[in-house]
Amino acid sequence: MASQDSERAETPRLLLLLPPLPQADDADVITSIYGITIRDTLKEVLQSFKSFVLEIAVAYPQSTKSRESLGQYAEIQRYVSRAYGLVCAIAAQHNFDIDGRDGVDVRILLVAWDAQGTGTYSAPGDTSSIITSIDHLALSPRQWRYVFAIEDDTGLAMVKAFVKAEDRKSEDSPAAEPSQAPSAGITQPTPCVAVGGTFDHLHIGHKLLLTMTVFAAEDQRPGSAKRTAIIGITGDELLKNKKYADHLESWDQRQQGVVEFVSALIDFGKQPPTTQEVNEAGPNGHAVNTTFANGLTLRCVEISDAFGPTIAERDIQSLVISAETRSGGKAVNDKRTEQGWEPLTVLEVDVLQASESVREATGGEDFADKISSTQIRKKLSEKKGGPHM
Repeated sequence: MASQDSERAETPRLLLLLPPLPQADDADVITSIYGITIRDTLKEVLQSFKSFVLEIAVAYPQSTKSRESLGQYAEIQRYVSRAYGLVCAIAAQHNFDIDGRDGVDVRILLVAWDAQGTGTYSAPGDTSSIITSIDHLALSPRQWRYVFAIEDDTGLAMVKAFVKAEDRKSEDSPAAEPSQAPSAGITQPTPCVAVGGTFDHLHIGHKLLLTMTVFAAEDQRPGSAKRTAIIGITGDELLKNKKYADHLESWDQRQQGVVEFVSALIDFGKQPPTTQEVNEAGPNGHAVNTTFANGLTLRCVEISDAFGPTIAERDIQSLVISAETRSGGKAVNDKRTEQGWEPLTVLEVDVLQASESVREATGGEDFADKISSTQIRKKLSEKKGGPHM
């Protein structure tokens, strides 16, 4: 199976370091040095490259947060959602293309760093799988063409911490593999969590959903590093009647896109993940399992109905959904209850949309309708002289 990493080998990769997001109205953040830096970074790089990967490492002062309550999931979800929302608002305002593979592939990475602290997370290696340390980021084997940052005191302090860690590469110091944290913010152990979708032309809404699925998959049982995230990806047969079906990605392409994004979130070491393809008879029998060095197994399962593994595997404990698909979560739990199984804990992610103040700050632009695989396929169809419905 072809790897999308090899397909993207020539795609420029860039890094933007952002200090912790300020506690302010998002409209004010957009017009502040944060928004200006995001805008200027996108504008500058788009003058040189039509498409590129932009990894935005947003500092999250994790050491000051409680990691023992369900509120941690909600807090992290709001933080990641807010970061993506700011990028979307700025892109809509300036007509930057952040949709699909022909534009900017934006990825929000959370980095445990606080300018008032030591500059790195207080307990090296004690990180959630989606919250890395600035040391792991700097020492990773990733090759960034350029690194950008905010030019104020806090931004420069973050750059200094990054450069200090990166300097150790010259000493041939290997990047440590992130170890599993004893807890990740959900009161009950959640060693297996599921999410489902088409994941066609992976967009920012998908990225938020996958980020929070990986976060929710953190196993809180001390001493156990193994946990599983099941990504139910709709099979090709169910998508034949989708709008602009000529521009749908194949299941293999969509699966590879999911793995590539999750790898960007959690894989900062030199040990590559292992991959196993499974082909068994019956529903949900086709899957590609990817196991990362930090203990997470990502099971991408080809699904042929609306429920997938959630009503076939009793051990699944949580389901991540978007707020707009709440009824789907209820349908899953109704089925499980009928079978005499425990209902799943349902965890939601926000639907990304601009607030009224953000729309005013960006000249009335809203981005909610643009975050859609259908819209991406429509745009591709129009480029080809479509439409083909």
